[in-house]
Amino acid sequence: MPHPQFKELKRTYGFDEVALVPGDATINPEQVSIEFSILKYKFDIPFLASAMDAVVDPAFALALGKFGGLAVLNLEGVQTRYENAGAILEELAATPANSVTPLMQKIYSQPIKENLIGERIQQIKESGAVCAASVTPSNTKRFAPICAEAGIDIFVVQSTVTTSRHISRSYKGLSFSDLCRVMPAPIIVGNCVSYSAALSLMQEGIHGILVGVGPGAACTTREVTGVGVPQVTATMDCAAAREHYLQESGRYVALITDGGFRSGGDICKAIAAGADAVMLGSIFAQAQEAPGRGYHWGMATPHAALPRGTRVHVGTTGTLEQILFGPSSVTGGTQNLVGALRTSMGMCGARSIREMQRVEMVIAPSIKTEGKHFQAIQCSQ
Repeated sequence: MPHPQFKELKRTYGFDEVALVPGDATINPEQVSIEFSILKYKFDIPFLASAMDAVVDPAFALALGKFGGLAVLNLEGVQTRYENAGAILEELAATPANSVTPLMQKIYSQPIKENLIGERIQQIKESGAVCAASVTPSNTKRFAPICAEAGIDIFVVQSTVTTSRHISRSYKGLSFSDLCRVMPAPIIVGNCVSYSAALSLMQEGIHGILVGVGPGAACTTREVTGVGVPQVTATMDCAAAREHYLQESGRYVALITDGGFRSGGDICKAIAAGADAVMLGSIFAQAQEAPGRGYHWGMATPHAALPRGTRVHVGTTGTLEQILFGPSSVTGGTQNLVGALRTSMGMCGARSIREMQRVEMVIAPSIKTEGKHFQAIQCSQ
């Protein structure tokens, strides 16, 4: 006799478990549009760089901006704690693995200098790049006015899990609807992975949502807390919320899948799952222009009490231009990401990101191994 169930588990899917179905008509890759926009800001490529100290500094923000993407600066990292952030990054790169977490906890225990927040924003703006910068919810009320005064272009509020309702002892917590009324810049909020959380955030009036909890290469949130949803399912559920909200309000909220990417194929699948753009960390950390010197770590790695990340060595594989546009010197899909997306869209017959979101997707857990016997043998040798 079947017994009553305490809980029913929902089947979820990550990038390795799905595949895209080619279209009935194909398009030349150079004829597809991969533009991405947040209100008045339009970008030639749908690629954002993660707000991580190993990925984005003002120089990297300019470099990615020149190529048509958007870099997000971490306003609670070394760039705003130290005048000479480069020397700190050199020290972090030179420290042995068994000593790096205590060193990070020491480095990140230094107070944030509010004057540096405005200086870094102005530094990026004066270079000619669109300035996007990230703060955590706990510091949003304190730093938002400083960012607004400095002329920030896009304001990002980001934590491991962000919701529109937060229970705490404070008299009045952060209200995104209030923030949207006073902030003279588009607001992106993250991270979330569910339909209900995404919908409630959209109803607060924000302009973009970051999707993903714990999939990053340097993140150990899933190991430490057990929390997370595979990225394909998370993106599809949040995209369903976006479509519901669009029909309900007539307002389109951009969806940005954040983390878990290893190759161009993963990026294509994220767009097909409903994303308007992707946020990359470890892939961009491998660029010669990245400030991490071949290393990568997450925002929660230096947490004083519960580190939820680790420094990983990703190496330096090429220039930012090579990673984005090629020519590729590797066969695994980690370079010429723009070319991979354009080619995939052409194969699927999608002329725009919006059309790519409607491409058929199938459950295919053997998609990467089917017929790849000799590749598997060579990889194991």
